[in-house]
Amino acid sequence: MLSGLYAKQQGGRGYTSQMANRYGEAALMAVRMELYGKALTPGERWQDAVQKLYPTPAGQKKNAPRAAFIGLCEAGLVKGIAGGDYAAGNRNKDYAVAAVALLRAGTHKTVTQLWSAVTDGDGTEHACQMDVVLALWKNGLIV
Repeated sequence: MLSGLYAKQQGGRGYTSQMANRYGEAALMAVRMELYGKALTPGERWQDAVQKLYPTPAGQKKNAPRAAFIGLCEAGLVKGIAGGDYAAGNRNKDYAVAAVALLRAGTHKTVTQLWSAVTDGDGTEHACQMDVVLALWKNGLIV
């Protein structure tokens, strides 16, 4: 229900079918949110979005999708958000940035393909990082 309401608030630009889960939707909300003149960091944007989507702290605190989003912002890859030093680097940032390169090359298009490539198939469990990347990619928010 929230997805439909948010799409309606965004001028009818529904995009819930363009992503795999609510962490992808959180990334879209974080990028598209109205700032009303406030200078919010990508971390603050992310927190605002997940609080709206996840009523419990467990869903709000999942680090991997958050780190992927902030990492893309740091790298200057998210439309409308200036690159900068927003958080300590970690492997989730590296995974997300590598996934963008694969999407640009056109060689990988699904969560499974991207995840296998960015982790070199090492068996690391996917934790929604690629959902964030694909949601932004499919909605034209990767620059």
